[in-house]
Amino acid sequence: MTVHLDVADGIGTIRLDRPPMNALDVAVQDRLKALAEEVTHRDDVRAVILYGGEKVFAAGADIKEMREMDHAAMVARSRGLQEAFTAIARIPKPVVAAVTGYALGGGCELALCADYRIAADNAKFGQPEILLGLIPGAGGTQRLPRLIGPSKAKDLIFTGRQVRADEAERIGLADQVVPAAEVYEAARAWAARLAKGPAIALRAAKEAVDAGLETDIDTGLTVERTWFAGLFATEDRERGMRSFVEDGPGKAQFL
Repeated sequence: MTVHLDVADGIGTIRLDRPPMNALDVAVQDRLKALAEEVTHRDDVRAVILYGGEKVFAAGADIKEMREMDHAAMVARSRGLQEAFTAIARIPKPVVAAVTGYALGGGCELALCADYRIAADNAKFGQPEILLGLIPGAGGTQRLPRLIGPSKAKDLIFTGRQVRADEAERIGLADQVVPAAEVYEAARAWAARLAKGPAIALRAAKEAVDAGLETDIDTGLTVERTWFAGLFATEDRERGMRSFVEDGPGKAQFL
């Protein structure tokens, strides 16, 4: 398998495994979609890590494969490409990207699908599609400006330049930078904390934030209000409030 899933302690690691650069060909894209759907429905997965291994996250699309596609072929394939990444973005559980080495093109777009990005100090991010006479096609023109703002996103997309981990953190493309040898464990620590949290409330929080970014504030507030009230029907809400009253804040156990 070019992408596989490992589950332990409530954490599902979606691991790219297509040496040497984890190029995102059609088979990888389809596998990512299938695994996104699997972790969405598995009760034993409460948080997810996207990981490319110790050397590289994903250096982008398989250019040799893409070069063989004409206009008609890409019209037919482009929806499947976007659907694979959207499936990752819509996993209703906390998702962290553990980024080592290159996260370029589709690799950067895959990292954008996570809720949080932990980068190695040797990581490099970029959207170099313009250098091929193209634009990002797996969500980069949409998710990147929503994350770092339109002017910074246009700079990266227009120039195709790569940014190192320190700049990525400064502009909001990376949320945390750690030594390369510590990236996966840092991602596990982040995921482990949330895997112990209230699953329905975390799902609600993710959906409310993501849906709100896609609409006007009044509609976003309606989404928030609906989820907020609905959580009063959950066992986790009862556990959390009972623990607060009886034991003090921050001590609730949700597993």
